Amino acid sequence: MGYTGKFDPETMARATGKEIPISPKHSVEICRAIRGLPITSAKNLLENVILKKEAIPFRRYNQMIPHRKRGAYSSRGGPGRYPVKAAKAILRVIESAQANAEKAIDDLGDAEDLRVLTAAASRGRVTRGWMPRAHGRWEKFDQESVNIEIVLEKMEE
Repeated sequence: MGYTGKFDPETMARATGKEIPISPKHSVEICRAIRGLPITSAKNLLENVILKKEAIPFRRYNQMIPHRKRGAYSSRGGPGRYPVKAAKAILRVIESAQANAEKAIDDLGDAEDLRVLTAAASRGRVTRGWMPRAHGRWEKFDQESVNIEIVLEKMEE
């Protein structure tokens, strides 16, 4: 798997999560919501989603989704959900990218000085499976996975 953009190791830090068993549609919407946010705001948003205090606005995959009230990180109310499992997985990748920034690059500074430059989700491998049913039958039971890429950069002062 390649990367989604140019990478400058002096001012950026990145982390990837590969073959994470979460919903591809949920992860695309979460990545769209956190892209461009300061890292503290992105982590607060994901923690609020895990606690079901704030919804992720769904802009593409929003058929038959109820509207939610406006939150601190969404500009207007609209269709939204609380994708808890995907939020936990993406939060782990963000924390890994933050640890990479603190360890590898000393001049990036504190966590408040970083912002999410790239948050990308792409479909991973599908694990094929079968679930046995009554009378000797079975049906498909596939597990989708997602590849997540997070790139953090130092904010301009």
